[in-house]
Amino acid sequence: MQKFIRKVHAIARANPQRIVLAEGEEIRVLEATAEIVKKKIAQPILIGNSRKIKAKGKKFNIDWDKVEIHDPSKSKLSKEFATKLYELRKNKGLTLRKAKTLIKDFSYFATMMVQEGHAAGMVTGTTYSTADSIRPALQIIKTEDRFHKVSGVFFMVLEKRLLLFADTAINVDPNSHELVEIANDTAKTAKKFGIVPRIAFLSFSTKGSADHPRVDKMREAYKMFKSQNPKIVCDGEIQVDAAIVPEVAKRKCPKSPLKGNANILIFPSLESANISYKLIERLAKAKAIGPLLQGLRKPVNDLSRGCSAKDIVNVTAFTATECLTNHLI
Repeated sequence: MQKFIRKVHAIARANPQRIVLAEGEEIRVLEATAEIVKKKIAQPILIGNSRKIKAKGKKFNIDWDKVEIHDPSKSKLSKEFATKLYELRKNKGLTLRKAKTLIKDFSYFATMMVQEGHAAGMVTGTTYSTADSIRPALQIIKTEDRFHKVSGVFFMVLEKRLLLFADTAINVDPNSHELVEIANDTAKTAKKFGIVPRIAFLSFSTKGSADHPRVDKMREAYKMFKSQNPKIVCDGEIQVDAAIVPEVAKRKCPKSPLKGNANILIFPSLESANISYKLIERLAKAKAIGPLLQGLRKPVNDLSRGCSAKDIVNVTAFTATECLTNHLI
């Protein structure tokens, strides 16, 4: 499945997009920037103090001619961005004075770069929490629909298998309607990357083997999703072994259309999804790429604060590919 990552990199390299990295002074971001420039998978834009960035990045031999740097405290764009931010948020009580202060925050400045078309997408989260990463995006870029839920998906790349986990980042205890939104967005994400979705709504029960309100939630989500998407292969409620192991599926749910070959796993809660992806990443040595944020109008993607430089490179390549919606694998 490493072949899948190489394909994503190839698509990004074929048409490099302007991707803003909000934490330009972070050492892992600088190490990643050197690799991004070397592999030509994006045109990186770093946010931060130019002197600090270049001093810290010296050890990585970055070709600075291929990197754009913006310091919000000095950039000519800051005044324009502050005014635009004020116009966007004044109905929420934001003053122009407060907007001028906020725009000095690297995350707000980077988000405005995407909003105003100076960058195609954004990668953040190496030092920001998910809440701090997503707040500017929700306030500025906003969701596809007014009440749409943002969710996070991880691409779990194993030796012989590719799985998508959702929601791994945002919604703590989604209800059945929210789970349908998460599943719809994850199916769309899969299709962007040339993956035919096969969706499992996970539970500790398989087709009525247990009785509990949390089981009912997953069963209801599956039924609603199936009604809306009759052509997408899916099933629920279903235990994870029955969803991904054909031999177990034959015993537990022989009539399941998944037949143990699900590639999208919709989890009942954030805790179960977050724990699962980290277990598989650390114990099964899977490559976890993400979380990619779903439901926003433009690509803004978060990173785990425990990420490596290689993780940043991969998420940048995936973000660039998201920007190229007509270039499917």
